[in-house]
Amino acid sequence: MTDVVSGIAYAGPSGAIDPSPELDGGTAPRPAWLDEVAVRLESVAPQYFSRFLPPEEGGRESAVLILFGPPPAGAEDEGEHVVLIERSHTMRTQPAQIAFPGGSRDPGDDDLMATALREAQEETGVDPAGVEVIAQLPSLFLAPAQFVVAPVLGWWAKPSPIGVRDPAEVHDVLSVPVSHLVAPSTRFSVTHPSGYVGPGFDLDHLFLWGFTAGLLSSVLELAGLSQPWDAGVVRPLPERFLQQGRRA
Repeated sequence: MTDVVSGIAYAGPSGAIDPSPELDGGTAPRPAWLDEVAVRLESVAPQYFSRFLPPEEGGRESAVLILFGPPPAGAEDEGEHVVLIERSHTMRTQPAQIAFPGGSRDPGDDDLMATALREAQEETGVDPAGVEVIAQLPSLFLAPAQFVVAPVLGWWAKPSPIGVRDPAEVHDVLSVPVSHLVAPSTRFSVTHPSGYVGPGFDLDHLFLWGFTAGLLSSVLELAGLSQPWDAGVVRPLPERFLQQGRRA
């Protein structure tokens, strides 16, 4: 049974987020705004998504899946959702942070799109056969982990039940309404003692910031879905994330 709080669906550590029964096993038509994103990507420089671009050499190849889809069972809205994970609280790096499903490329992966789909399946149970890959965004660089990350944009045409598949890596799986993400009341700027300032999202009791928040904000803006919000609303990064950084 899908657990919905403040419009956000949660699988919980041992539960699931189920497809809407209204689909009845069929496919959901792709929204026009996703096709618009694919077209606009052709004229967008990588710096649009991040100022941290891959070095000429080095970095570990990886990919994340930015998966939009129809609302799941129990959803309180009729608009599109995006799949996110809450990382395991016991991980050495970035514990409890909100992220896209994803990870390092394996030798058996044909390409980085295959990496994104495989990792999403391993972490959440997403059936790759139900995903339409729309585009691969420019690769970005996560300097602390030395990852070169390829964001893969997809549409979940035929949703499958999702939930935590590997508790060592994933604490929870979320399905978040796009309407929640673009609402001005959920947006703010995040500050870090290092001087970093970036976008943030209020996800009920969770705090979305950093690489994932910046990438998500850019995609929603490129889609023409963003609403004006007050960038003057500033929140410092919670102490728990600063302690994680010191331990790493």
